[in-house]
Amino acid sequence: MISQYEVLETNHMVEEENLDVRTITIGISLLDCIDSDLDSVNEKIYTKLTSVARDLVKVGSQIEREYGIPIVNKRVSVTPIALVGAAACKRPEDFVTIAHTLDKAAHQLGINFIGGYSALVSKGMTAAEENLIRSIPQALAETELVCASVNLASTRTGINMDAVRLMGEIVHETAVYTKEEDSLGCAKLVVFCNAPDDNPFMAGAFHGVTEADAIINVGVSGPGVVKTALESVRGESFEILCETIKKTAFKITRVGQLVAKEASKRLNIPFGIIDLSLAPTPAIGDSVADILELIGLERVGAPGTTAALALLNDQVKKGGIMASSYVGGLSGAFIPVSEDQGMIDAVQANALTLEKLEAMTCVCSVGLDMIAIPGASSADTISGIIADEMAIGMINQKTTAVRLIPVIGKDVGDSVELGGLLGTAPVQPVSAFGCSDFVNRGGRIPAPIHSFKN
Repeated sequence: MISQYEVLETNHMVEEENLDVRTITIGISLLDCIDSDLDSVNEKIYTKLTSVARDLVKVGSQIEREYGIPIVNKRVSVTPIALVGAAACKRPEDFVTIAHTLDKAAHQLGINFIGGYSALVSKGMTAAEENLIRSIPQALAETELVCASVNLASTRTGINMDAVRLMGEIVHETAVYTKEEDSLGCAKLVVFCNAPDDNPFMAGAFHGVTEADAIINVGVSGPGVVKTALESVRGESFEILCETIKKTAFKITRVGQLVAKEASKRLNIPFGIIDLSLAPTPAIGDSVADILELIGLERVGAPGTTAALALLNDQVKKGGIMASSYVGGLSGAFIPVSEDQGMIDAVQANALTLEKLEAMTCVCSVGLDMIAIPGASSADTISGIIADEMAIGMINQKTTAVRLIPVIGKDVGDSVELGGLLGTAPVQPVSAFGCSDFVNRGGRIPAPIHSFKN
């Protein structure tokens, strides 16, 4: 039970410190929608989605009103569509019809996004998976709410460099397809190493094949709450700093646990996991970068940044895991440039570079996230950046991801307005030196030796 004191404390965090539940995401299995007839597949998908998730928005709004806790997004994730459509889809255009069906269902449900236009190709690609990947630029250009993801690598299997090379081309092609919207399609496309099956956050959410028929996963937020707590311990020891972060993460997670349990009961769908990630927004005071600077950095990107982020990430997990028995997803601290005003300011002050961000991804939850780069960047350069991030995840046995936005027509010094929670992205420079011979070798980078644990 949550005490009256906790209720009052939660209300203060909501009103003064930007606390929110970032998302309630229903994961829905579409394995029973598989059919060799494409029209039947689309009909089954639409029927199941609009049936299982029909009350998501209504229930989310009820919980918001009754508990006074903002729930920013209501979302759905589905079984990777490369699996669902494999029997019926013989060419990329066939998969695009499923993207339209997902988008139509999402609009009917009134949700914010639907994820799972995905393929899992860390070791190899089937013909269906390649067709889905090649359909992504068109699918994202012709839909509004569909998000796509591709898992390219894992600690167990290594890095599929053929898929990495292809995804460099696909990211660039998606940018061109959506150039009239400042290449917005790339903000809905992410590539992974070690992608989790139960991630509630977009653009990477999909419903893993090991999951139940339907499940509720909740993502909490709260950088503003952590920032406020740390203001009271300026200059204190690391011990006090760590204890403060843990206690605050516990409180934030308790809010998410409450919302998850209520949503599960009212929707009659089992509760899956709480994702503990600190997810920033463009709002002033709701920034992971601000937390790192309160820890003692003059500006994010300064020496000590990676250590400070490692500390923050670990203490958030330690505090949150005491508040819920079912923690999963990504869990930690996001560092998306465009969605975090402190990160934007650091980039514009030349304190934070792409290379430093890559170093920070060794210890944070995700990876190179929401980073705008020059539209003239080559597909091979994009593939090289992806390969570097996949290697970090593979070697460190953690999830890493890349969400790059090559903004067609823009260069270093420009910025791009992506709107809403996606924020504003300053265009960052990439290396002027090429890696074509490397990414075009073909084949797979083998798994590291510690993958063979069985």
